[in-house]
Amino acid sequence: MALRNIVKDGDPILEKRCRPVEKFDAKLHTLLDDMAETMHHANGVGLAAPQVGMLRRVVVIDISLEQNEVLELVNPKIIAFSGEQEGNEGCLSFPGQWGIVKRPEYVKVKAQNRFGEEFEAEGKGLLARAFCHEIDHLNGIVFKEVAERMLTKKEINQMNV
Repeated sequence: MALRNIVKDGDPILEKRCRPVEKFDAKLHTLLDDMAETMHHANGVGLAAPQVGMLRRVVVIDISLEQNEVLELVNPKIIAFSGEQEGNEGCLSFPGQWGIVKRPEYVKVKAQNRFGEEFEAEGKGLLARAFCHEIDHLNGIVFKEVAERMLTKKEINQMNV
């Protein structure tokens, strides 16, 4: 495993739509492993492949406090959602920036694992938010585009992040 550089605000790759994964091979496994390590090192809860410079439909998410419950989503699609939540959202590609974003309270996704096997996963609250945020990345959408408003420096300082 290796740490990868996280693409930052202003890089045009963050605006591009990712291509589906067709090969479930050692190269994909390395990407998934590297993404998980990079996400944990940066204290993130999710990371999408374009954030490490790869235009592939690949996401890793870990909302556990122990940082050892990584959910790998290859070619994910949202297949159901309900409810609504509104809250602060940030992004590893936009360090120090936070916005108020509305997301569904519940989200169900269909994806493939690292071996190409299909599965479904569902989540509420933070996991639902992470599903939406990371899948948005795969479609070239960043949280700032869907934020109701961005937080001021004073508001961010009061968050203690």
